[in-house]
Amino acid sequence: MRGIEEDEDLPHLWQKPAYSVILKALEKLRVEPPVWGAKVSRSEIIKQQAAVQTAHERKEAIAFLSSIIKSGLSWLGDDDEREVIWEEASKRMSERCGRTAMGEIIRSWPFENPDYGSFSLTIREPPLTGDSLGLKTWGSSYALAQRLHEFASGPLAHLVRSSQKTEEVLELGSGTGLLGLAAASIWRKTVYLTDLPEIMSNLEHNASLNRALVEERGGRVEAAPLTWGGSEEEVDPRFRSGERFELIIVADPLYDDDHPTLLASAIDEQLALNPDARVLVMVPQRDEITKGLCRTLRAELGRHSNPLICLHENIVDGEDDWGDGNNDDSQQVGFWWGILGRSS
Repeated sequence: MRGIEEDEDLPHLWQKPAYSVILKALEKLRVEPPVWGAKVSRSEIIKQQAAVQTAHERKEAIAFLSSIIKSGLSWLGDDDEREVIWEEASKRMSERCGRTAMGEIIRSWPFENPDYGSFSLTIREPPLTGDSLGLKTWGSSYALAQRLHEFASGPLAHLVRSSQKTEEVLELGSGTGLLGLAAASIWRKTVYLTDLPEIMSNLEHNASLNRALVEERGGRVEAAPLTWGGSEEEVDPRFRSGERFELIIVADPLYDDDHPTLLASAIDEQLALNPDARVLVMVPQRDEITKGLCRTLRAELGRHSNPLICLHENIVDGEDDWGDGNNDDSQQVGFWWGILGRSS
């Protein structure tokens, strides 16, 4: 978003500006959602965005957008043109009110490392409605995706790079699909992206959006419903036989008290009994609630007839945009990751 220059003043509605003039002004007020990475932090991006406009200019922009939304735009003779202007003004306003108020956004998430080169994944995020948190890309998915090459050459090398490597990976709770798509691209595997039936439309869209890139890099993706503890209709036939996958990945899966039990059962059902089988999980340590859910998950995984124990773990620093505000301090999050396997 650029600042409002003196020669680019916002049009005054009392002057009845043309449709093209208003639309051009609205386009200049667009605020892009931040995408952060190893080279540029989220806080730096937010600071850059804030520095573009002065406080006066931000106030002027809000006043301009409000005037459009309240105006009947009667001098525009075309109903379709009025609808476009109102819709664009509403979008610009929502972009200034936090992620949960925003409409649909599309973000390009960059990846670059000498191990696998560079590429970007394009992810669509629909408006957040109700409790459909799977429609948003959370910071832990990106944090874990950026470390996949490290796991491939380290504790997961026997599954990713050895002569006995597995060819299929299951992601549980894929959400928008960023982690699974990255795994397919970096590990060059077939990755099954799964989530609740109501999340599938957007997940399938993102899989389709990135399929050519993934396949060009030697991977493959499939999207299918898999509800933890769900009925037969909520689980794709490919997952009903169970104990099929030697590698399962999951990021930021715990939001409610029943999630640790449900996820632990889903992992136990889908993970192969092979002693080399592994689960890679990442859980943000946002507060005491999420820390408690993480402890409960680990306990639940150890209670099954074929218990899972943590073989490797660590906490890494990362960034998230869980909240709606721009308080940088609240966005610094510790991400716990663990690799679990069947106890012998």
